[in-house]
Amino acid sequence: MPDISIESAYQACLDTARSHYENFPVASWILPWQMRRPVAAVYAFARKADDYADEGDLDDNARLAALEAMQQQIDLTYAGHPPGDAIYIALADTIQRYSIPVELFHDLIAAFKQDVGKKRYGDFAELMQYCRRSANPVGRVMLYIYGQTDRQSLGYSDAVCSALQLINFYQDLQQDYDELQRIYIPQDEMAAARVSERHFKDRISDGAMLQLMRKQYQRANKLLNAGAPLGKKLKGRFGLEIRLIIAGGSRVLQKLNRQTDDLFSRPRLTGFDWLWIIWTAVRAR
Repeated sequence: MPDISIESAYQACLDTARSHYENFPVASWILPWQMRRPVAAVYAFARKADDYADEGDLDDNARLAALEAMQQQIDLTYAGHPPGDAIYIALADTIQRYSIPVELFHDLIAAFKQDVGKKRYGDFAELMQYCRRSANPVGRVMLYIYGQTDRQSLGYSDAVCSALQLINFYQDLQQDYDELQRIYIPQDEMAAARVSERHFKDRISDGAMLQLMRKQYQRANKLLNAGAPLGKKLKGRFGLEIRLIIAGGSRVLQKLNRQTDDLFSRPRLTGFDWLWIIWTAVRAR
């Protein structure tokens, strides 16, 4: 038997979710109480994998080894033998209660492994394949926890999650390039717009870069709107949470679109922005 109780394990995951700044709410008080703990467990797992892929001074081999170990640990958890770590103890309970497919966790790990070695994407289709593994599984897990996994709901969720992943790329252009040497803008579209890597290196916000990024924003906005009916389809507080997340993504896109002089700065949501997000989400019910 694990030394950590299930209650303590969930609490540790909730603490992790609350201690990280996110533009989009994670396991917030708006969620139905019965969903907060399992959502926090999934978030804590993804946060740990993301840290292995991106944070600290590990070399690439060490990062891949750590992520491989996480895959083995999630497989042990599914086999009924979770490691004595709060994340896996909480996940074991979540997985059992909500019958979450193991493939969703495998996809997440595969995406984080890809982050270690892949720094460029040839075209938008290749980038969307990455989003399918890095972002969409999280939304699908939430639908399993909520108990609504029909094909339409899953499709809406995929659109929202992919859009949010793209928005995160756009607001982290400089950080991704400076700290991780990554560019998540399709290489063929950069070439067509006559944007080079020097734009990222020297933080050049000229007409070519503006044209390129406006195209990215418009496409992400269409994708976000394509998934927006999910917020109305889901009932109660979870539906409100989804509408808040969608409105938050839309607000970040608006702020990005207004940044004509500096396309590389990360927008921050103010109190006024949050009032707009709440008003938009409530009105959309």
